[in-house]
Amino acid sequence: MSLFWRIFLLNAVVVIAATALLLGPVTVSTPVLLTEAAVLTAGLAAMLVANALLLRIGLAPLQRLTQAMTTTDLLRPGRRPTAGGHGEIAELITTFNTMLDRLEHERATSSARALSAQEAERRRIARELHDEIGQTLTAALLELKRVADHAPAGLREELHQVQETTRGSLDEIRRIARRLRPGVLDELGLASALKSLTTEFTSPGLTVTHHLDADLPQLGRDTELVLYRVAQEGLTNTARHAHARTADLALTRAPTGVELRVHDDGHGIGDSPEGAGIRGMRERALLIGADLTVGPAPGGGTEVRLAAPVHAPASDPDRNP
Repeated sequence: MSLFWRIFLLNAVVVIAATALLLGPVTVSTPVLLTEAAVLTAGLAAMLVANALLLRIGLAPLQRLTQAMTTTDLLRPGRRPTAGGHGEIAELITTFNTMLDRLEHERATSSARALSAQEAERRRIARELHDEIGQTLTAALLELKRVADHAPAGLREELHQVQETTRGSLDEIRRIARRLRPGVLDELGLASALKSLTTEFTSPGLTVTHHLDADLPQLGRDTELVLYRVAQEGLTNTARHAHARTADLALTRAPTGVELRVHDDGHGIGDSPEGAGIRGMRERALLIGADLTVGPAPGGGTEVRLAAPVHAPASDPDRNP
């Protein structure tokens, strides 16, 4: 039965019942008596209440569907309204759930392509920074050293300062290249890459420690890359926004895979909306079917948790044997 006929018949039942009462025990005289007016008022109130209750019951699934439409987030998949009600209402909810399935699949596919292209571009830029600019600066350093060795004493000190500036620029370029595409991840694996990451973010104002289980399961290349990028983004947010003194990075074995945790003792995220960094972490988590939570940590600060399932490791042509 269509929604129109359901509402029409519900209202018709109420009107017919009221008419039957007026034709039967309830009568109206002219002029209207006070008792009759009271009976009519009570009858009208009863009709309105009955109509409201029946419509509330009949349209309750639509309210749940409306709430689901306003709260659905494709970065947090899996939440579906129950296909309750009858007829067109149940069909509408089922269609909405099917649409969500399709949208989540299309978003995951497009995100995978975009992130894959992003990683490829990062790899290309990192290689060019290391091979082209890095080698050019290295050659410039050698030439500066040769010139400084034969320069007068007054000019030699200035050339040494230029050398130090050039050396600092070379170190910065290498650091940027490592962040764009960490060679240690490809060459030595995830554990070594995470240890190197904690060392990189440790500074005079921030101490970063790590705790890595020794019996971690074998992970696929995509899973390792997502874990590394989420850890990198979590520590980047800590260093830039948290005003923290200490941070801890932990990678432990979980019942269904592994769990990554990045915790700091900063001021927390409060009511701040999620930025591009957190949304990027959620998109990466979707690629491997992982569950990401970002929120306040016990005892203060912010905690990032990523529970990643174990997939069969894929071969990587760029990884050295």
